[in-house]
Amino acid sequence: MARLKDKYVSEVIPALRQKFQYGNINEVPRLEKIVLNMGLGDCKDNAKSMDIAVNELATISGQKPMVTKAKKSIANFKVREGMNVGAKVTLRNDRMYEFADKLMNIVLPRVRDFRGVSDKAFDGRGNYSLGVREQLIFPEIEYDKVEKIRGMEMIFVTTAKTDEEAKELLRLLGMPFAQA
Repeated sequence: MARLKDKYVSEVIPALRQKFQYGNINEVPRLEKIVLNMGLGDCKDNAKSMDIAVNELATISGQKPMVTKAKKSIANFKVREGMNVGAKVTLRNDRMYEFADKLMNIVLPRVRDFRGVSDKAFDGRGNYSLGVREQLIFPEIEYDKVEKIRGMEMIFVTTAKTDEEAKELLRLLGMPFAQA
């Protein structure tokens, strides 16, 4: 069992049940999935650059990304419908817990001048989004082989009904929120 999943079962569930007075154990919020998204509009013309970026995302997540295509043509951005413009990965179960554990304990502390992540990035339905400016903070990425520094978004999808419940869930799992 993943270390973070074990922590969730042994520590987080009892703490959340006590704080929010859940009657049923199935009411306790849990992490459902983590979606990693990387916009690659700058490599729409360069297939090799797209492959490198997709491989980096696969290395970070441990799962093969899905290449996303443009839904509409936008003349100002020189984008045609059906062009490759990004890549995304949806992590669930053990891979999700392993990634979240690595992110909270290894990756985020490596960020320069890190003081915690914002606690204002909840969407009102219990989901949290986090963006990073460069993929170099992940230990799997080799600095010498990076073609271009790219950012990515991470969305933590929970079963929480409110932002307060989701924030408490992520805080108990180890998300380093900034002190207000």
